[in-house]
Amino acid sequence: MDRDRLDPKGLIREAYRIDGIGPGECRSIFLDWALSHSDDTPTGDSIARLLERHASLHPHHPMTQVLREGLGQVEHPRRRGGWRSRPRED
Repeated sequence: MDRDRLDPKGLIREAYRIDGIGPGECRSIFLDWALSHSDDTPTGDSIARLLERHASLHPHHPMTQVLREGLGQVEHPRRRGGWRSRPRED
């Protein structure tokens, strides 16, 4: 069997198979998936592809909502703090 590049551990797939799973458990599973996500594909692209794969079959599943939230949260890191953010005298 070929390894799924989007979901190598099968975490997202298995979340959809768990009866009665709630949003909190889905967020935990999503976090585990995100932490183990490979760097060769942008995370946002992978989330979008997972949504394409699962959302049409499970539109009201909590994992679908978590994936949509994750897609909305993906943004490039911004610099916070450091000497450039401190007030300076001209």
